Amino acid sequence: MSERSFESIVEMLHYRVAESADADAMYGYRDGAWYTMNWREVGERSRRIACGLLSLGIEHGDRVAILSMTRPEWILADYGVLGAGGATSTIFSSNTPAECAFILVDSGSVFCFVEDAEQAAKLVEQKENLPLVRKVIWIDGQPPAEDDWMLSLADLYAAGEDWDNGNPGKYDEISGSVKSTDLATLIYTSGTTGRPKGVMLTHSNWVYEACATHQIALLKSDDLQYLFLPLAHSFAKVLQVTFLRTATPTAVHGDIDGLIGYLGEIHPTVMAAVPRVYEKVYNKVVSGAKDAGGLKYKIFKWAVEVGKEVSVLRQQGKEASGLLALKHKLADKLVYSKLKARFGGRIRFFVSGGAPLSREIAEFFHAADLLVLEGYGLTETAAATFINRVDQYKFGTVGPALPGTEVKIAEADGEILVRGGGVMQGYYNMPEETAETLVDGWLLTGDIGEVDSDGFLRITDRKKDLIVTAGGKNVAPQYVENLLKVASEWVSQVVMLGDRRPFCIALITIDEETVGPWAQQQGIEFKDYADLSRRQEVHDLVWADMAKLNSKLASYEQVKKIKLLPNDFSQETGELTPKMSIKRKVVEKKYTSYVEELYASKKRVEL
Repeated sequence: MSERSFESIVEMLHYRVAESADADAMYGYRDGAWYTMNWREVGERSRRIACGLLSLGIEHGDRVAILSMTRPEWILADYGVLGAGGATSTIFSSNTPAECAFILVDSGSVFCFVEDAEQAAKLVEQKENLPLVRKVIWIDGQPPAEDDWMLSLADLYAAGEDWDNGNPGKYDEISGSVKSTDLATLIYTSGTTGRPKGVMLTHSNWVYEACATHQIALLKSDDLQYLFLPLAHSFAKVLQVTFLRTATPTAVHGDIDGLIGYLGEIHPTVMAAVPRVYEKVYNKVVSGAKDAGGLKYKIFKWAVEVGKEVSVLRQQGKEASGLLALKHKLADKLVYSKLKARFGGRIRFFVSGGAPLSREIAEFFHAADLLVLEGYGLTETAAATFINRVDQYKFGTVGPALPGTEVKIAEADGEILVRGGGVMQGYYNMPEETAETLVDGWLLTGDIGEVDSDGFLRITDRKKDLIVTAGGKNVAPQYVENLLKVASEWVSQVVMLGDRRPFCIALITIDEETVGPWAQQQGIEFKDYADLSRRQEVHDLVWADMAKLNSKLASYEQVKKIKLLPNDFSQETGELTPKMSIKRKVVEKKYTSYVEELYASKKRVEL
């Protein structure tokens, strides 16, 4: 059966509201409790927001920014902006006032939705630099009565209802005029090097993504998705348009701190996350099993080995039988069920994206009866471009391309080139950068990879991240970094360096959740994270795992020296992007003195 086509996201929304009016659309979290919104309510609220913006004078093509944590109102605002003929500019709630101002000015946004007073304060601080922003609309709370620059969402709803009643048929006319080629979203890259770029994604891009994922039946209408990723990023945005197409009920709540507790309340069947989430769970589970020791640890290791045997069979499309099936059932009762319970007990599969996922971690989860489907895409490709399927997957790859997407590998350097419906229109007001990235319809991804005989893509590294040692050897740092994070429960983050240097080094942050208890058991006193990272015993602990890994690597790939940093990476300290990717250039620059010390010293490890 051919996939139904849509002119725009707005048309897709109207179709979903008509087809699934009384079905659950979204679950939100407010005042300590979950609430439900059906598709009829989504349609009504989105319409009121659109009409409210029209009452304020929005014109076709105007940009409207959203500065908020992931929540149902973010999605309603987005649909409202699009229904009014505008385009959404996304801003991460973690962005600084100056970063917010840059996006608002560069995008030319005329309105901005903000989550609350805290986010509004960022714009107030930058108000003199925001001459184009006509209104700031609060999702939560009531802005100061004397400030006519501010407007509450409730007041916008009321204005929209009045405008709609006074202009019968006008909303339908305006929303129906939105074309596939119209700009839908401006998403700014994280700006890890130089000026952030506004990626222009049209309605056609998102409709392609929604219909392609629907075609491969990734999400189903009887699934329950949990969405906590930041909607300011393309990874979450593609999940948003996908559940719109598939009518998959979705819990939308961006509070990561309470994630495990919320999963226990919602019991989702599907969830997407960045690799860092899976890495932390893996380290916590493994270290907890080791700490338990004795019989419990033996049972854990036995269960994992049984799971690996079953995993191998399932990767071949087979199922365990006989004695292996009985052992797997027992292992599930003793071990796997406890891990699955952390995620609500009903997970059908996970999706991993945004950064490379270690094959070892994917295999560990699969051994515990939890399937992680890794995918790949860029903001420039509207996120999803490749993804493993529930019935067609290979660990260590990002799966086959979505239907309608073409891929080729550049002969010169192995760069992955992509062409298809998800590829961006270009970078906003940056014609030269656009021309460098889009060549004859092909997007130059900047990633290195290879496609196997079954069409599965394997990413080997970032083109610009490749290390070329002084001896002329090419080293893929992410490959080694991921190996270390799996090999050592003590490691949180790793940045491997060595370009044009005689050997490779690594800047490492420790995992306080595992190293802290270990130090206490050893009678090692420490005041805080920084103090712990300076302890020689901790350095020796990490180096022991590094040395084991080195023995499996080619000599030019080996890390000859390490430095444990005094703090873990975070958005607040500037080393991580909002999607939790490491800003490699920022880390290298920030810790230049440590890098130079490592290369100048004759010691193996620097305190």
